[in-house]
Amino acid sequence: MRYSSAASGLAAPDSPPRRGCACAVAWAPTSASPPPGPRGGSEPDGTMFTSTGSSGLYKAPLSKSLLLVPSALSLLLALLLPHCQKLFVYDLHAVKNDFQIWRLICGRIICLDLKDTFCSSLLIYNFRIFERRYGSRKFASFLLGSWVLSALFDLLLVEAMQYSFGITAASNLPSGFLAPVFALFVPFYCSIPRVQVAQILGPLSITNKTLIYILGLQLFTSGSYIWIVAISGLISGLCYDSKMFQVHQVLCIPSWMAKFFSWTLEPIFSSSEPTSEARIGMGATLDIQRQQRMELLDRQLMFSQFAQGRRQRQQQGGMINWNRLFPPLRQRQNVNYQGGQQSEPAVPPPLEVSEEQVARLMEMGFSRGDALEALRASNNDLNVATNFLLQH
Repeated sequence: MRYSSAASGLAAPDSPPRRGCACAVAWAPTSASPPPGPRGGSEPDGTMFTSTGSSGLYKAPLSKSLLLVPSALSLLLALLLPHCQKLFVYDLHAVKNDFQIWRLICGRIICLDLKDTFCSSLLIYNFRIFERRYGSRKFASFLLGSWVLSALFDLLLVEAMQYSFGITAASNLPSGFLAPVFALFVPFYCSIPRVQVAQILGPLSITNKTLIYILGLQLFTSGSYIWIVAISGLISGLCYDSKMFQVHQVLCIPSWMAKFFSWTLEPIFSSSEPTSEARIGMGATLDIQRQQRMELLDRQLMFSQFAQGRRQRQQQGGMINWNRLFPPLRQRQNVNYQGGQQSEPAVPPPLEVSEEQVARLMEMGFSRGDALEALRASNNDLNVATNFLLQH
């Protein structure tokens, strides 16, 4: 028993017992595999409160392909084939006057500026959480829909600028897969919770989303007219995410195409499952290592039980019995043997839930029932409850 032996070695006499650890050890399977994580975006390394996860490109083959293929082609054009870059210029003037429709495809796939390639690659890597959360097909449908819609908005914005201000920007737009990257900021802003990391200068604070916004700002200011592509990408992402005009049903990946790419390309770009060992910082003391490993066992147990409860509620249509699913978190039953008979355990009253935290979860788009259940299951821990709801 891998977890049982590890936990027994951690339970030193000088370390106080933690709430729920005994149940986590008793539940641990006899095989060497870790307890099952949550469906979709599991974080086996125990990192729970980051915005994008930390398990690499596991379960994100489309994100991995968007990182490798366009970046490699961009480097190839910049270093070895500079004379071929003219074929990938995003020139709307040529599209409009010379009917070079193919530029709407070639000019919007590969970045000719290496700085744009670097920034967009970092953003795609951080946005891979949406592929884990929605699945590769839905994630690809979002990218396709925003990519098509942004081409239309590019034409409208360029024509509006020329008509209103006399500014001709049709031949100076940046090339590359930029508009869908900006479109991903819409679900990132709406569905990823904001967790404060540090506070600076009074009301200003650093959150888990600050670095992503800084990268987006860097990409936004990398060229003269890249703001046109950015605005069109944000508008297209808003239209697709809000299901405006039912574009999500028209611009989507067919099931047969998804199965074909899953059979042909997914084995090439799939990544292996990361190890389940918790990351321990350099110089950490033995007590800190014990605490981190115990917390990892508790979190894995909570994730697996929460996923099981959600599946049961979907099948039965009823409420989850949290007293049955989370006995180490909700109650501690004292068993006293008097004359060989077991006394009745005292059932504690329901845990009071903060209405402010319920309102914050409802602002993120969750229902009141799910918010109440998650907060009660996590002992009013807003971060744990948010991660539960996000990943199920």
